[in-house]
Amino acid sequence: MDAEQLKELLQRVQRGETDVDAALHSLETLPFEDLGFARVDHHRALRQGIGEVIFGQGKTPEQVVEIFGALRRQGLPVLATRLETVAAEALLAAYPDAEHHVLARCVTWSDGPVPVTGAGTVLVVTAGTSDLPVAEEALVSARHMGNEVEQLIDVGVAGIHRLFQSGPTLHRASVVIVIAGMEGALASVVGGFVRCPVIAVPTSVGYGASLGGLAALLGMLNSCATGVTVVNVDNGFGAAAAATRINRAG
Repeated sequence: MDAEQLKELLQRVQRGETDVDAALHSLETLPFEDLGFARVDHHRALRQGIGEVIFGQGKTPEQVVEIFGALRRQGLPVLATRLETVAAEALLAAYPDAEHHVLARCVTWSDGPVPVTGAGTVLVVTAGTSDLPVAEEALVSARHMGNEVEQLIDVGVAGIHRLFQSGPTLHRASVVIVIAGMEGALASVVGGFVRCPVIAVPTSVGYGASLGGLAALLGMLNSCATGVTVVNVDNGFGAAAAATRINRAG
């Protein structure tokens, strides 16, 4: 339940369209619903403006399906990330109206279009095609959280002219998420090119000395561009959540 749903419920009680007992029943699962193996946080949308998201990694398909159903019953958009194929297939079998974002390894469900609550556009910029799975996770997550989203693909520093040709797209963004592996240099370039907040996501893409994304992470943390913020390796979801908070404040 989010703030708008709660407000609508209270207004129905005030108008006499819903009695107090019925309203109380609607609130019974707040602040959480105990499933035995998980305590689903239905209060999070009220606290943070973004409902609980299912992190699929390490969960059984059955657990993912049950948590997804508990969130879905609240009527708010549902997002599950980092899903193995078997878990995604189980979700689609249980909820055929859900959408599988294969490259992002996410499944989403919403009862109609997700309302746009962000003040501007979140731009997801990808250094190389190999970084696309993380970029897609950021893209799907940002849209799920109510943002207008645009994307620039394959504009890394090995051919930096590709980035500069997209100057108008970069400059109209409210937040830029830069996703890069190898040495992670693209975040510094973008950070020195735009005035809006830049969130850098290092990816685990690269040869041996990239150390599973550590080289890109350290490169981004040591960026000489002022104010670049860095999230964890491959954390497209975390970048989208940070961008959402910034975009709503804008």
